[in-house]
Amino acid sequence: MDSNINDIIRVKLPEIEKEHNIKILYSVESGSRAWGFESRDSDYDIRFIYAHNINWYLNILPKRDVIEYPIVEDFDYSGWDLRKTMFLMNKSNPVLFEWLSSPIVYYKYDYFFDIMMRLSKEYFSPVSAVYHYLHMASGNFRHYLQTENVKIKKYFYVLRPLLACMWIENFKEPPVMEFEKLLVLITDKELLRAINELLDKKKSGMEFGTEPKIEIINNFIETKLSYFEKIVGKFDPKKKPSQEILEDSFVDILYNVFGKE
Repeated sequence: MDSNINDIIRVKLPEIEKEHNIKILYSVESGSRAWGFESRDSDYDIRFIYAHNINWYLNILPKRDVIEYPIVEDFDYSGWDLRKTMFLMNKSNPVLFEWLSSPIVYYKYDYFFDIMMRLSKEYFSPVSAVYHYLHMASGNFRHYLQTENVKIKKYFYVLRPLLACMWIENFKEPPVMEFEKLLVLITDKELLRAINELLDKKKSGMEFGTEPKIEIINNFIETKLSYFEKIVGKFDPKKKPSQEILEDSFVDILYNVFGKE
């Protein structure tokens, strides 16, 4: 990544902390740039997890637990509060697992990250994740790949979640975020060649162009969608750990960041 872009983001994060009186614990790239199929004009999707001081959490009524900014000059910033993050960990939220595995990290508070990685091993639910990615793949396939001519970029919003399902089936763990790493699951050389040609076109900036749909890729998608729709219910539901594990981790992180105020 361009060092100037990194500098811009790393200057903005402390500004966000000051504006909202928070401590950012973790910040990553979450969109196409992290997936590895960005084009030259792709946005920067900067996501972060943050904590308020301890007293902020001592309240009766719920408070806003997200921070969002409008997109300005291709920079898209948004974040989740620590308590919301723990709630999503309890639900085995696949987006949270993607953030934790992003290859582009702008900031990492090690104590927080180490705890989250331990929790992710305990709370990852294969069945929840496959349902999530299968729903994403089938929805995008229905909406974008049914006509004779399709936009190149739309293939990736079906292929990536389908490959994520395959990763979970093979390795019983959260899928890697980078698209090209997921491609190790493709054994058909002709199919792999067609996907890589498509990837080159997207990266070159041809993502908005339309082309005749690619039969070998469409056939692969239809086969895998049908397969996972039939077997998704057979994935391990995995018994959820005790809620106290999350609660203790939440308190530990707050005390580590802010001390016993």
